[in-house]
Amino acid sequence: MSIQLRPGYKQSEVGVIPTEWSVHQLDSLGAGPVPPIKAGPFGSSLTKDTYVASGFKVYGQEQVIRGDYLYGDYFISLKKYRELESCAVHPGDVLLSLVGTAGKLLVVPNDAPAGVINPRLIRFSFDKTRVSPLFFKDLFEAAQVQSLLARYAQGGTMGVLNASMLRIVNIPLPPLAEQNVIADALSDTESLIESLEQLVAKKRHLKQGAMQELLTGKKRLPGFGSEWEVKRLGDVAQLKNGYAFQSSTYTGLGRYKVVTIANVQDGYMTVAECNKIAQLPPDIQSHQCLCRNDILISMTGNVGRVCRVNDDNCLLNQRVGKLLPNGIDSGFLYATLCQSKFLVAMGLKAKGGAQGNLSKPDITEYQVQLPSLPEQTAIATVLFDMDAEIAELETQLTKTRVLKQGMMHKLLTGEIRLL
Repeated sequence: MSIQLRPGYKQSEVGVIPTEWSVHQLDSLGAGPVPPIKAGPFGSSLTKDTYVASGFKVYGQEQVIRGDYLYGDYFISLKKYRELESCAVHPGDVLLSLVGTAGKLLVVPNDAPAGVINPRLIRFSFDKTRVSPLFFKDLFEAAQVQSLLARYAQGGTMGVLNASMLRIVNIPLPPLAEQNVIADALSDTESLIESLEQLVAKKRHLKQGAMQELLTGKKRLPGFGSEWEVKRLGDVAQLKNGYAFQSSTYTGLGRYKVVTIANVQDGYMTVAECNKIAQLPPDIQSHQCLCRNDILISMTGNVGRVCRVNDDNCLLNQRVGKLLPNGIDSGFLYATLCQSKFLVAMGLKAKGGAQGNLSKPDITEYQVQLPSLPEQTAIATVLFDMDAEIAELETQLTKTRVLKQGMMHKLLTGEIRLL
């Protein structure tokens, strides 16, 4: 049964593509004497004892993974460079990581230092009149190609690609002008993603600074000047234990989510990974039925991690503690416990070897600095507003990443045309 194609499209080895596009094996896209696909030298040809203090750069996974061609300080001499010149890097080449994080790519810019690739990279050197390096990078980073590379990868958990396999890979190619327009559109979206990532990192840094100043009294908010006091955590919050759920009662379709120590991360709770049960145990206590914004602490394993409940129908498992504030602002208490010094203090108190455990006194004897209740609330409000701003930016970042993935699929398959 034939497939009905849209006007202007055709069936090809890689699926339905526009009629103006063509399909090529990677090994057929070179120009001149430089091979289109070149693996790095054998390991014995490039060892650490051949490195020198300065000279020609050795490009490896660290540059590709970071997306930073200037990173790293491995160099070889002019003599060694001439020996390995077949592995030299040129402007417009695309470097591909082979091992571990297989499938990561980096386009070599015009101002990149002269050098060679190491054995963990493959160099693509294409005919620039036929292939845009930026388009090729976008194409190879698309989900469908990454999935293909993952299937081809060899080497177990590390995942290793090889040049022989890549030579026979077929890719769709639009005309060069359309490649450039697609690459520009995706580059604009990637620039927006990078700017949002930088803004989120900046806001997180500002919040950490604000926590260090406001939660220690180094900086006071306007209108507050009274002395702070030091109290035991147990004097301002009650620590409650969880319920001993039986794993035999877990079900994938249950209504109630059981929050274990694995779900308590540093500052957030992983709801998606929670085990579930269909019915509440008859002897469960009211405090073991959680509400949104309840404060939880891990008491075994990675002890001292603190998070807030972020979903409904959640239940408290054993070895997860719940703190009930008493005479302290809940937001201020949470911010205080999210400081790194609390995590360090709990780690030092943990007993039991590799699988550390905290007792109730280990937690309740912790000393907290307390301003007046109105100042606690004011500090918590400032930090909450900063968290809300960060959360809004992260939501925008997530949406932009999803948008880019959708754009990549539609543009790189020709489903949407820009020319």
